[in-house]
Order: sequence, then C-alpha cells, then structure tokens
Amino acid sequence: MGFGIVLILIAVGFGAAALLPGHAPAMQKGLTPAIYYITNPALMFILLAETDLGAVIGVYTPVALATAAVTGGVFALLSRFALRRRAAHVAVGAMSSSYVNAGNIGLPIALYAVGSSTPVVSVLLAQLLVVAPVYLALFSWIARRGSVDLPAGSGGWISGTLRSFTNPVTVATAAGALVALTGWKLPEIIWTPLEMLGHSSIPLLLILFGMGMHGQKPLTDRTVRSDVVLSLAVKLLFMPAVAWAIGHLVFGVSGTALFGVVVMAALPTAQNVYLFSAQFRMPVTAARDVIFLSSILSLPAIGVIALLLT
Repeated sequence: MGFGIVLILIAVGFGAAALLPGHAPAMQKGLTPAIYYITNPALMFILLAETDLGAVIGVYTPVALATAAVTGGVFALLSRFALRRRAAHVAVGAMSSSYVNAGNIGLPIALYAVGSSTPVVSVLLAQLLVVAPVYLALFSWIARRGSVDLPAGSGGWISGTLRSFTNPVTVATAAGALVALTGWKLPEIIWTPLEMLGHSSIPLLLILFGMGMHGQKPLTDRTVRSDVVLSLAVKLLFMPAVAWAIGHLVFGVSGTALFGVVVMAALPTAQNVYLFSAQFRMPVTAARDVIFLSSILSLPAIGVIALLLT
C-alpha cells in the first residue's frame, strides 16, 4: 500500500504533464519554489523536532555515512581504472552513485513503506552535514586544478560549502534538531500550521517529480553510456548490499530498522548532484541520465528488497 500511494501520486504528476502540456510548465515553475522555500523546510522541521536524535546519530547516521563512503570509493576506483575517466568524471560519478534523493522520494517511502522517519532523517543528516560539503570541496579542488573551468563568481570550496549549509532545508533541519535536543514544545498555534505545511510537501513533491519524468530522453550521448550503466549498477545493486552489510553485520541492525536502512540506500540519485556539478561546470550529462533512470528503476529495486527482507 505504501508503494501504491507513492506511485499513484507520481502518476498524477506524469499524467498532468502529458494531458495538460500548456499548463504543466507553469505548475512546475510555481510548485518548485513553494516546495523548496516553504513546505519542504516545514516538513524537515517537524520531523526533526519529533525525532530521537540520540538513536539516529548513534547508529543510523554512521551507517549512512559509511555506506556513502564505501559506495563512492568503489565507483571511483572502477571509473578511474576500468573506464579510464578523468578526475571530474570520476567525482561526479561517485556522487551520482552514493548521494540519494532522501528529501523528495525518501520521505514518502520512509513514512508510507517503512512506517518511520528515522531512516530518512539519518540519511539527510549525513548528506547535508558531511557528504555534500565533502563533494563540494572536491569539485572545487578539481576545478582549480584545471580539469574544468570554474565559473566567475562561484567562489571556492569554502563559499560552496557555506551555501550547502544555508539552504532552507538545512536551516530547517538544524532548527528542528535544536528543538529536539532542548525538548522545547512550540505553542499549538504555531505547531499546527507548520504541520499542515509540512504534510502538504510530500504529495506536492511526488506530483512535481512525476511531471519532471515526462518527456525525458536519457542515453542520447553514447560517450557516457558506460558511465551511466556503471553508476546505476553501483547505486541500485551495490549500495543497498553495502548498507545491509554495514547495518546488519557491523552495527547489528535487524528487522524493520534494517529494511529502512537498505531501502534508503536504494533510493534514486538526488537532483542536487546535477545542481552541484553544474555549479562548478563539471560534466553533467551522465549525472542527468543517472538521476532520471535511477528514479524509474529504484522503485522496482526497493520492491525486490521488500520481498527479500520482509
């Protein structure tokens, strides 16, 4: 039922784009900033404010960090020595293979299919506070080495890292974590509107996601097909296996909690990979294709995981 809810809302967005081609661009243009600046930050705030951060940081966030590190490292080795790619392609591919779409797709799947926000909160904390700043610093270093041209006004790794900490979702996450740590209860007149805004984010995100899938044509550039296939294999097959091994064998996670850990690793690649890559003028074609194809293939992959682990 959880997967059905997610798929139906994605189908609504896809159908709207197909049946209302004249209105779909305007809907996408209006929904994107509303979700980015209002509903998604509200959702992250209420999720964090009600989360047991001790449990998340003690086990689940280290699992997410270790999984991302191992996955990105394995892709980098394969890309560099098997495909003979340059540093810029290796870095973008590594992020494409290990940086998951926890904010958009992870939240509804965690809430509806896993039944808990803990797995997705742990991934978001790991990515927002550690993984994203590390990749931004790496992209900046590669650009300044001369592999690519750094655009004027983009700043160095310090400014890029600061920007990753000051986006609305990160600020709301930090505020929610502060509320959780202090145990402060917001007045009902403030908390209820925040809940209403936050709960509207998931259906809007899924509808927008479905709209974005309409009309896409991946793999048109033959020169990056091997990179895309490698990224998809690492992302959808290797990363969930790594998450299972680290979660179960190293940290002793089992049952529904382990299912949540593995499902989060099987999520599609986040759109932020494309945004971060474009910001530093890194090669983005493969990242764009991986984002789109992993978005289609991740749901069947998660279905297989559900059959194996439940």
